[in-house]
Amino acid sequence: MPSLKEVRNRIVSVGSTMQITSAMKMVSAAKLKRAQDAITQIRPYANKLKELLENVSASVDSSDNAYARNTGGKNLLIIAISSNRGLAGAFNSNIVKKTNQLIKNEYAGHNITVLSIGKKVQDAFKRTQYNISGNDLPNHTNGLYEKLSFANTSLVADKIMEAFLTKQFDKVVLVYNQFKNAAVQIPTEEQLLPLIPTKSVGKQTNTDYIFEPSLENIVNELIPRSVKTQLYKAILDSVASEHGARMTAMHKATDNAQAMQKELKITYNKARQASITKEILEIVGGAEALNG
Repeated sequence: MPSLKEVRNRIVSVGSTMQITSAMKMVSAAKLKRAQDAITQIRPYANKLKELLENVSASVDSSDNAYARNTGGKNLLIIAISSNRGLAGAFNSNIVKKTNQLIKNEYAGHNITVLSIGKKVQDAFKRTQYNISGNDLPNHTNGLYEKLSFANTSLVADKIMEAFLTKQFDKVVLVYNQFKNAAVQIPTEEQLLPLIPTKSVGKQTNTDYIFEPSLENIVNELIPRSVKTQLYKAILDSVASEHGARMTAMHKATDNAQAMQKELKITYNKARQASITKEILEIVGGAEALNG
């Protein structure tokens, strides 16, 4: 049985850990409310804009829309979105696992480049052959979380679209955690480029559009804005998922610390009782020896 001092030190250590995990849970809960409000506000707009542009793309000749070209090439860019910090359960490992599954299974044989947004996924791929090289793509995207805004995200999206238009990549895919609730985050794969036209019946699409001011303006203005919005939405989804995952992980850690502290207190009481019993036996034995 461990000594009283060892058990007492462990009780104090577990108590300190429990205070930290409880504080982190409260901080994540406060941040989750803001992040959840942000993603619930932008998601309907982003989804409707994406649906509209997919319908428009079905009505436009692919030669007039560079963002909808489909060459069937094998140059693929995977944008993997994680967080800069850990202690969020399986939040980051799910993104790394999902990205590796795409590389080995669905896109096996492709020329793959992984653009990491978030320090954790960057650490996972920085020593692999899939890490970005050169100056065409942004290399320092971890700073997005420090000043997350649509304007800062647009700068990254501009470089991604430029790489697609110059045919460095034939396809761009997003991998991120989609926020469902505080306890559930869904690893999601979503094609960013090229735009996927809505399925049509024969040669006629479901919706007929009148382009105003012109088709050229829509291609040059509305489609890039949609791509930026989709990237921004994915990052907001990831941020909300991160806080939800960390809040859940810290809640479980706090519960485990409480259970461990309870067991240690029982062990401490048993050790203390055994020590008292031993001292009493020693006193009684000494007294009997003197009387004899």
